Amino acid sequence: MSSLSFLSRPPSSTLLRHHNTTLTTTTRTHFLPLNPPKHLTFKAFSSPSPIQPLTQDDLKKLAADKAVEYVQSGMVLGLGTGSTAAFVVSKIGELLASGELKDIIGVPTSKRTQEQAALLGIPLSVLDDHPKLDLAIDGADEVDPDLNLVKGRGGALLREKMVEAASDKFVVVVDDSKLVSGLGGSGLAMPVEVVQFCWKYNLIRLQELFKQEGCDAKLRLSDDGKPYVTDNMNYIVDLYFKTAIKDAWAAGKEISAFEGVVEHGLFLDMTTAVIIAGKDGVSVKSK
Repeated sequence: MSSLSFLSRPPSSTLLRHHNTTLTTTTRTHFLPLNPPKHLTFKAFSSPSPIQPLTQDDLKKLAADKAVEYVQSGMVLGLGTGSTAAFVVSKIGELLASGELKDIIGVPTSKRTQEQAALLGIPLSVLDDHPKLDLAIDGADEVDPDLNLVKGRGGALLREKMVEAASDKFVVVVDDSKLVSGLGGSGLAMPVEVVQFCWKYNLIRLQELFKQEGCDAKLRLSDDGKPYVTDNMNYIVDLYFKTAIKDAWAAGKEISAFEGVVEHGLFLDMTTAVIIAGKDGVSVKSK
């Protein structure tokens, strides 16, 4: 798109004749000259750049900012773990630093969340000293239509479940890629935390338990190829389903019945609200 800017010509005298009377008037004219003077300038402007689509991190941050609106001064908060929860912790730290929030106590669900919160100056505690929390905010790996969740791909499922079960309200923050029609339906990992002792024995039992769902059970490995070790010094067996779990409640009970299983990543009937960020904005689903 181009725009043109012109300097107006100086006032000119014009003779107006009417019958035998001659009038001389001075007028100011504004027009596009046929022969542009040397001082004529052309200003060219490039077309505005197209709006860039929001990245997944952008969506997570939008949802996280909305979730922090649930936080009030004086609360004891459960601080989740993972990439989305990290945006929540960062925002809480920012509001504390500005004075918009006061007297907040955070109960972290992992060592890395504890480290982040401490660096931001968020006062911290543990369930032993604060067994009842006002609110917990965390991300999720899957959310079904009933607001049941799969969590724990970040490796903190045991502490997350303990803290979030102790909270009066549990707000979940996700982008719309985490919505599924049935838990396990994404084809990504549903984690089970197991003791190190005879982990392979439990891996085989878990795989057999979900044989009809085409389950593939794998020991989670760290980047160095060694078994991933949780904050609680346990291993994680990741379950990959070809089809969604038919009955998540029954599945959770059967997994928990295995000796050596510490916790599973099915978070059922725990959610107060889910904040979902998508290309059309942020929405809230609650029970």
